[in-house]
Amino acid sequence: MECIYENEYKEFEAFLKSQNISFDFDMIKKAFEFCCKVHKGQLRRSNEEYYIHPVSVAKIVAQLGLDSEAVCAALLHDAVEDTDTTVEEISKNFSSEVALLVDGVTKIGRLSFISKEEQQAESIRKMLIAMGKDIRVILIKLADRLHNMRTIEFMPSQKQRDKALETLEVYAPIAHRLGIRPIKEELEDISIAHLDPVAYGEIENLLTGNNAYRTQMLETVKLRIKERLEKDIPDIKTEFQSRVKSINGIYRKMFVQGKSFEEIYDIYAVRIITDTVADCYNILGIIHDMFRPIPNRFKDYISTPKPNMYQSLHTTVIGREGVPFEIQIRTTAMHETAEYGIAAHWKYKAGIHGTDESMENQLAWIRQILESQSDTGDASEIIRSIKVDLAQDDTFAVTPKGDVINLPAGATVVDFAFAIHSAVGIKMVGAKVDGRIVPINHVIKTGEIIEILTTNQAGHGPSRDWMNIAVTNQAKSKIRSWFKKEKRAENIESGRNELEREFKRNGIAFEEDNQYEEFLLDIARRQHLENIDELYAAIGYGGVVLARILPNIKENFNRINKQNKVVITAPETVQSRRSKATDGVIVEGVDNCLVKFSKCCAPLPGDDIIGFITRGHGVSIHKRDCINVPKNIEEAAEPARWIPSYWADNTPSDFLASIQITAIDRQGLILDISQTLVNMRVALHGINARPTKNGNSITLITVSAEGVEHLKNIISRIEKIHGVFHVERLNQ
Repeated sequence: MECIYENEYKEFEAFLKSQNISFDFDMIKKAFEFCCKVHKGQLRRSNEEYYIHPVSVAKIVAQLGLDSEAVCAALLHDAVEDTDTTVEEISKNFSSEVALLVDGVTKIGRLSFISKEEQQAESIRKMLIAMGKDIRVILIKLADRLHNMRTIEFMPSQKQRDKALETLEVYAPIAHRLGIRPIKEELEDISIAHLDPVAYGEIENLLTGNNAYRTQMLETVKLRIKERLEKDIPDIKTEFQSRVKSINGIYRKMFVQGKSFEEIYDIYAVRIITDTVADCYNILGIIHDMFRPIPNRFKDYISTPKPNMYQSLHTTVIGREGVPFEIQIRTTAMHETAEYGIAAHWKYKAGIHGTDESMENQLAWIRQILESQSDTGDASEIIRSIKVDLAQDDTFAVTPKGDVINLPAGATVVDFAFAIHSAVGIKMVGAKVDGRIVPINHVIKTGEIIEILTTNQAGHGPSRDWMNIAVTNQAKSKIRSWFKKEKRAENIESGRNELEREFKRNGIAFEEDNQYEEFLLDIARRQHLENIDELYAAIGYGGVVLARILPNIKENFNRINKQNKVVITAPETVQSRRSKATDGVIVEGVDNCLVKFSKCCAPLPGDDIIGFITRGHGVSIHKRDCINVPKNIEEAAEPARWIPSYWADNTPSDFLASIQITAIDRQGLILDISQTLVNMRVALHGINARPTKNGNSITLITVSAEGVEHLKNIISRIEKIHGVFHVERLNQ
């Protein structure tokens, strides 16, 4: 190591010693030197030397209380990805344990992927697999992402937004599920600052404007409580803290739930930390005697912990000034878990061993996400699972026996049934909520007592519609698995019909049967399936979503078509077709005519179309399957007015298309739809929503689409939104 870095290492070593953890400084110094050596000459976007980033990540890892191997892995986490260093080299120079951690954090970047989204999903999948073997992988990755977000201002504007969105949708939920509150809140706040800077600034100003008054009020409250506790329970040990809600937490309530700043009661809180659970409840009794509690604002997370291990008593009360505020009461151990989550095992319990049964239970969600993804073979399913199953808003429902089932907000009784046991979900025929029969798509509210009605009738199973009703990936995975095992013949037939229909619609055809079979077999192998029947079955039960893989299928077909000159079924006039037209449509045998697109069917590029010669208004273009187009042109009243038409190569880029979205009626749905379109850079021209009698909603939107395939991609993305169970294109 060059002497220029000696002072930097001394500062780094001093920082590690301040953490009061027993580190192997010989190994850490060796890793520091290795890091500086392999990254020598590299600069970050901020023009800082690159080694500063891994050193900063290592500091965050040390603050979490992790061990020497984790600190070394943090120092080396970019060595494999950004230099010529190999995992084997790290294993040889350090240890197989450090190499495993570095490999788990390293992104998959040297393979060929269809899209950036697929690459991202595969990298997260790899990280989760490594995380299942050693939880330190994700803790290092979170530290890496946190430092990158702290320096996000040096990235290009679009990359700032992309990184912020990915952080908000993937990494913050993981940090939340692991219970690491400080990292989760900082990741969220930085993300919101770059995704919605106006709202962020507004909330920041509101907090600053109220800060002095609220601080004084909370200090007065803490003093009053302390004096009362010393009087009533003189031997009790307590520590008092103040807490201000994160900007993202306020943002979610103001801009997603539509509350005003004054309607958010838990912006400021007093936190009381004591020794025992009994002390917590004793203090709660005194608090409710001193202040007036607000009804329905008490939460007991001690008896019912959150999935991320969080435990505390929360109560919202009103003080003398008439201002509501929250009081949180917890033990010291609970506070350590609330601050450091799963990392508290290292910080306070000297590490985790593979035989730790409680750890297995706490990380069961990783296994569920990976199992669900393996059913579909689609890596992007992981992203959806993280966004839905690791949602921060939890719902607590109760079985008739008193067991508490934790589910994400928006979950239905279908999710509840499969959360109890897969056999209960499969045999379900109905449900009662608080003794009342409810529909299958009933959205669960916290505190409801739910009884699942089942049948022992042979051959009974879930309906395919349940896939659109279920919210959790656990339920969807179990439903898919049942159809995969029990309805194989039906799945094969359904999948074959769907595939043939899509091939016909997209003009994919082969002269020879063996060419067709080879093409299908190639598709099956790309989806990790053994044969064509497996492909049909996977499409039939939903394991393979045809809309997602169709663009790649068409690309492969076009490549084979060029190589082998495969003939596509098409009219004989193809050879004489013109390729360009002012309006994007060529009307056969007619030049420079006025062309308009009919509103009855709103054709898009990619649709099979036909023209109708109007009286004085040019040619009206219809979809070939439009209700106003005769099935048999020759038998039409005026067959000569129907004229062959097709899309030109220079088709205009924007067409208006209408989409109908059927979903569970919930707060934030319109915002989620709008955000999805913004992320896809799709222009939204109109939106109209209305509730239905069964608790659902119908939303009509008008968007700009470049063609049928683009519209399919839009529909596919909207279908992934939480609570959406049916999306279809409409005639305009």
